[in-house]
Amino acid sequence: MSDYSLEITNLTKKFGKLTALDGVNVTVEKGEVFGYIGPNGAGKTTTIRVMLGILKATAGCAKVFGMDAWRDAVEIHKRVAYVPGDVILWPNLTGGEVIDLFVTLRGKHDKTRREKLLEMFDLDPTKKCRTYSKGNRQKVALVAAFASDAELFILDEPTSGLDPLMGHIFQECVQEQKNLGKGVFLSSHIMSEVEQLCDKVGIIKNGKIVDTGTLGELRHLTRVNMKVVTEKPVEGLTNLTGVHNIKEDKEGIDFQVDYESVGAAVELISKYGVKKFESAPPTLEELFMSHYDKVEV
Repeated sequence: MSDYSLEITNLTKKFGKLTALDGVNVTVEKGEVFGYIGPNGAGKTTTIRVMLGILKATAGCAKVFGMDAWRDAVEIHKRVAYVPGDVILWPNLTGGEVIDLFVTLRGKHDKTRREKLLEMFDLDPTKKCRTYSKGNRQKVALVAAFASDAELFILDEPTSGLDPLMGHIFQECVQEQKNLGKGVFLSSHIMSEVEQLCDKVGIIKNGKIVDTGTLGELRHLTRVNMKVVTEKPVEGLTNLTGVHNIKEDKEGIDFQVDYESVGAAVELISKYGVKKFESAPPTLEELFMSHYDKVEV
């Protein structure tokens, strides 16, 4: 049996002359959270629609639990929980009725779990869906997903419309599913959310994956942020290979340095009497922007 909940291989999707996806490769292992990031129009939602069997791939394949996403869509949907970024509900049903409907479609119905989630997300299930705000519609979909016994969670901008407190509750629920060995595919614009939750990240641009890996792996491809305060003015830093964006003021020196040049930079600075030294890896947002500033595909 495969260890992958999701396996996408050389996936291509064309709409006439437009190539929306161009040779995309993604894997999500059981018990892994995969973050999928890119701007609107990059191909994130098209990828998800192929995974769900809504669109047929032009070339390549998408497999969920080892089954073909297009041919075996009905069987796959019994084991998958999907939360879109803009939830549309039946206006005359209550939130609780919608939750029960979705959970029943996936088989096992844990009422204790359902009640706990309603309390966590502060959702009144007795109200008609037409009365819900965008955030509450999102909560209905999230409760329905996490109350089910799904094996793979496909989440497309799932916290859209939620306040920061509810965003934190969402993160707890994702972590819980990961601990249970479930796979999670998370498409999000919220970099801090992806950075907090994801084991691996894929960055998509113009239908192509331009980088993928753990945050640690991706960070080794970029620069470290450094801030230093020294007793004497530092000389020669501008001449050092791999040092970038030097900014000096009365508070000290801020700069970025390539990973392979960190040792040389520290050795140079230490000669001038270090009073304060701070270093930090690049944030996911900095990694993301570096690709969109530099990588042309």
